[in-house]
This record gives sequence, structure tokens and C-alpha cells, in this order.
Amino acid sequence: MTVSTEQWHASPDPNEPPIADAATGEVRVPLALYLVDQQRGRVPLVLSRADAEQLCTVLRRALGAAR
Repeated sequence: MTVSTEQWHASPDPNEPPIADAATGEVRVPLALYLVDQQRGRVPLVLSRADAEQLCTVLRRALGAAR
């Protein structure tokens, strides 16, 4: 069976909150990985503080434009 990457997606894991390291500025966002609608694993998205701030800005703009 061939699986297209278009069938995979990731969502924040609702059972684990993001964690910020005050010393390094690193932000870890636990993600749940899904194939269509079946959870297939978990992985942390690890971002620097600057990358996390940039991602939040882009998401806020995208969500604002979608309204």
C-alpha cells in the first residue's frame, strides 16, 4: 500500500502542554502525528525563541485573514 504524504498531518498533542526553557529560550511543542484520522505517533516540535515568536506572528496573521 502506497501512502501519500498528503494524508499525514500533525496537531498539538492535547494531553501535553508546550514547554519553554527560560535559560535557553527553547520552546517544545508536543505534536501528535496522524495518518488520515489515526494517531501514529508523537514528536516534539523544537523551536528557538525567535522561531517560536515568528511562527506565532505568522499564525496570528493567517488566522486574522481567515476571519
